[in-house]
Amino acid sequence: MRNYFVYDERLGIRLPALDMPWEAYSHTERADILMEWEEIRATIPDQIQRVEAVIIEKTKQMAEEENFARSCELNSEIHELASIINDLNIWFRVQQDHDTKAHQ
Repeated sequence: MRNYFVYDERLGIRLPALDMPWEAYSHTERADILMEWEEIRATIPDQIQRVEAVIIEKTKQMAEEENFARSCELNSEIHELASIINDLNIWFRVQQDHDTKAHQ
């Protein structure tokens, strides 16, 4: 079976890496891809929780940090982590959005 997903280090999940338009895949291939995506998609809420835990820890560190430069670094790290959560939420909705459009 071909590998339709590649690991994204930043997000901590595998993302689709399709080399053809969706319609070019056979019905069986599309079903396999969707099944694998659903398995990946199911891990996204746990990944979001892991990232949120890091944000909480960095926020605590920032509240106690007296060094302004380090506070700025922590704030930047928190901002990047929040961006990761936003991207994970977008990927989580991908299949849901596809299902909604298919039923309209």
